[in-house]
Amino acid sequence: MVRRSNGGRHLLAALLLTSFAGATPSFAQQTAAPVDQSALQAEQPYLSENDAAMTTMMDGMAAKPTGDVDRDFVEMMIPHHQGAIDMAQAYLRYGKNEQLKRIAQEIIVDQQQEIAAMRLALGDPLPPSTPAPTQVAPQSPASTGVGMSAMQGMDPNMKMGK
Repeated sequence: MVRRSNGGRHLLAALLLTSFAGATPSFAQQTAAPVDQSALQAEQPYLSENDAAMTTMMDGMAAKPTGDVDRDFVEMMIPHHQGAIDMAQAYLRYGKNEQLKRIAQEIIVDQQQEIAAMRLALGDPLPPSTPAPTQVAPQSPASTGVGMSAMQGMDPNMKMGK
């Protein structure tokens, strides 16, 4: 059984809204107080990674129908869940709030579990297991994309339960 996290869903919604507002500066400028341009410039790496995650997610969700509703559902939902993972990883790279970092870590774990459950429901093989992050270092310029290999292992003292 897959554990559902309402807090994770709420953060995901907030991240999506933040991403949308960041992607449309005119909307953000009309609804928010003036932003310090140096702070906005410092946030640019996060915004770029988040935008890339959203673009990849949306492209992946546009899967061509196969005639198999079950497979089509999973083929659309996996990119959706991976998008949440990628957005949470971007937050871990650049965010500062420890509570939000813990929530982002939970999003990663929850979404990985749901992807695994969907694959199993279709009888598909599971990808190799990877450790959940405690921190994700900013990407180097030589990095070729957001991925699990950039993450450090799980902190054995971290409490994930609610």
